[in-house]
Amino acid sequence: MVCPHVQDLNLRAPAVGQAVYKDDCTQCFDDTESEGGLNVCLTCFNGGCTASFPGHSKLHFELSQHPIVLNIKKRRKPLKPREDSPTKIAKLAIVAETEETLFDITTSVRCLACDGKDIPLIESNLAGVVKGVMDAMSSNKQSEVQAWEQEILPCEHTICLKQDPAKILADQELAHCANCDLNENLWLCLTCGSLGCGRQQFGGIGGNGHGLQHFDETKHPVSVKLGSITPDGTADVYCYLCNDERQDPELTDHLWHWGIKISERQKVEKSLVELQLEQNMKWEFSMSADGDNLVPLVGPGLTGLKNLGNTCYLDSVVQCLFSLSPFIERYYFEDCAMPVTTGSPSDDLETQLRKLAFGLLSGRYSVPENEGFQKGIPPVQFKKLVGKDHVEFSTMRQQDAFEYLLHLLQFMNRDSHARSKDKTQDITKKFDFVIEQRLQCANCHKVRYQTETQNAISVQVPIRKLKKESNSESEEYESITIAECLDIYTAEDKLEYTCSSCGSSAGATKKIGFRTFPKVFAMNVRRFKIVNWVPTKIDVPVEVTDNLNLDKYISKGLQDGEEILPESEEGAHKTADTFVANEGIMSVLEGMGFPTVRCEKACYYTGNSDPDAAMSWLFAHMDDPDIDEKLVIMKEIASGEDTVSEEGIAMLESMGFTAAQARKALKETGGDIERAVEWVFSHPDDTGEGDSAPETSELSASQDEDQAMEENQGFATGSYKLSSIICHKGGSVHAGHYVAFVRKRVPDLGLEWVQFNDEKVVLGGNVEEMKQFAYIYFFEHD
Repeated sequence: MVCPHVQDLNLRAPAVGQAVYKDDCTQCFDDTESEGGLNVCLTCFNGGCTASFPGHSKLHFELSQHPIVLNIKKRRKPLKPREDSPTKIAKLAIVAETEETLFDITTSVRCLACDGKDIPLIESNLAGVVKGVMDAMSSNKQSEVQAWEQEILPCEHTICLKQDPAKILADQELAHCANCDLNENLWLCLTCGSLGCGRQQFGGIGGNGHGLQHFDETKHPVSVKLGSITPDGTADVYCYLCNDERQDPELTDHLWHWGIKISERQKVEKSLVELQLEQNMKWEFSMSADGDNLVPLVGPGLTGLKNLGNTCYLDSVVQCLFSLSPFIERYYFEDCAMPVTTGSPSDDLETQLRKLAFGLLSGRYSVPENEGFQKGIPPVQFKKLVGKDHVEFSTMRQQDAFEYLLHLLQFMNRDSHARSKDKTQDITKKFDFVIEQRLQCANCHKVRYQTETQNAISVQVPIRKLKKESNSESEEYESITIAECLDIYTAEDKLEYTCSSCGSSAGATKKIGFRTFPKVFAMNVRRFKIVNWVPTKIDVPVEVTDNLNLDKYISKGLQDGEEILPESEEGAHKTADTFVANEGIMSVLEGMGFPTVRCEKACYYTGNSDPDAAMSWLFAHMDDPDIDEKLVIMKEIASGEDTVSEEGIAMLESMGFTAAQARKALKETGGDIERAVEWVFSHPDDTGEGDSAPETSELSASQDEDQAMEENQGFATGSYKLSSIICHKGGSVHAGHYVAFVRKRVPDLGLEWVQFNDEKVVLGGNVEEMKQFAYIYFFEHD
């Protein structure tokens, strides 16, 4: 009998580029290798699990009334070793093995409206539709390929390269750096033929940076790594002016100019691409302690996350967040209940967060496989959704875990406000606390208080070298306490300041403290300094106990006897028409190769604070379209009017905000567009109409304190217990490897530290040592 539901539908094969969810369920991590396989909807190509529980294929049918599905089952074949032939690298990409070499695959078409009855392919145009689904690249694979591809393209400096008159170079085996005796990691300047060693590289490859020094002295832009030249015409080409890898279309001719016949060269050193991949794939935290192998763990709350390629930063952050009680209570449902969504589940953040919670906490996917370790659940759809359109997090490059944490919290906050005005649904409020800044004139001693809501802090570790032992090969640093880091963070600073009350230019002091405390206190500890023009991580041990009390850092607001500083006569904060960048910071940044205009902007937007802050700003704004345009000093004008630009208002209006909201947000954030967007999302009920409140909040010890704590769900006391940490191995947070250590209840053992190293989940490890060198600490309020 012909199925009537097939006849009623006009099924079509997926269009080129259309998302086809045929790897795993969009609402849980059941996949094609699960017992019943995966059902792919032949109307919208959503993937749904087939088991009676969680039953997302059936749920999708009930919501969408799409009855016809393609059931795909895969059974993995025994792996056979294979050898990859070397390929010419034009871009960094992942090349997948074919499905047929990895799996035995069976398919069948079913009608869920007919209780799952099989439908022969002879009906309608089913055969063509099924072939289209099977041939299509899956949505997961699409996102991975798009994120992995990193085109290495020519630039104006390689295309328009001018070379000095030719000269004879030393033979390859006799060549060495012009400024030292190094004979490896050599870079040939294609302009003048000078040989200089590169910077130190992963794997113990030496370098003193003389190639970079040559560029600083001559401004010759393009160099090629000699040991990477291959007979088929590829090599590492680096443009110092672009500060990036580039392609040289005329590399053969440019090398022949210096007597190097490319067809006779042999590649003897790893390329930068190979070194980068090798470094990120080989970082391993110790899987043993005191000579004993660490015990793999499985069970509820003990599920690993698959590394998608350089995604250990995401895995570590997610493991820490979903170990926190607020996240568990908000997103974990034992029955895997999912919110009703009219759109695609893969594009719904609430659905993807619940999917992650169920995957990590239920124990359903915590199954031992190879040597007792799990294969891990792949957070592909979550990564794609959260990183969508982000210049960094949409890629497969290694990222800073703390930057990702802040981005994720901001992304969740915006989604929560877009979904509902019910503030109890916004889990990010559990991280919020109020910081109060106290400004005091050094002459008249009048004060001004200003409050700001934050969701994490970043503290700098003081770096103090210990006296080096005569037989020691490495530097050692003085251990400090977490309390000293917080003391520095809240310490009083002196500022250049012209008082709006007494007119004195004697300056002012600024001090910050906590007005309220969060449920979850996230703290980033920075251990960086500039070494040979490069931001380098320094292993300074920080003493951290499992209990933390922040009560000594409470700010109590306006005190009896204190006088408030008035606003300036024009009713606006004065901003100088000119800006003088700190010469020391400029020297450091320019010495690293950054253009002067970028360095000046970094100093301006970080308040001439320190090289680390300026460098972080530069890395975060490298791709800004106006990054190389002349610095424009923000001037605030108006007498009683909002001190914001019409351009800023227009930009926010183009995002869907009202003019009143835009004006209020820009006023509250000093004209900063990015912060203004965040302000609007964090104040959804504020229309901005009829606002005349001053920019600063002047709070006394009792005034508005209850309201501030209620709005930010804050606590009046700061007693915390350490919940989890994220540790990092490597010289830079944008390379190396991240691992999470989480305090969990382990069956038969009680409360223990558990190490989450991507898909590997093991008991403990050297946690006490790792706590001293952690990059991010998560504390939960007692």
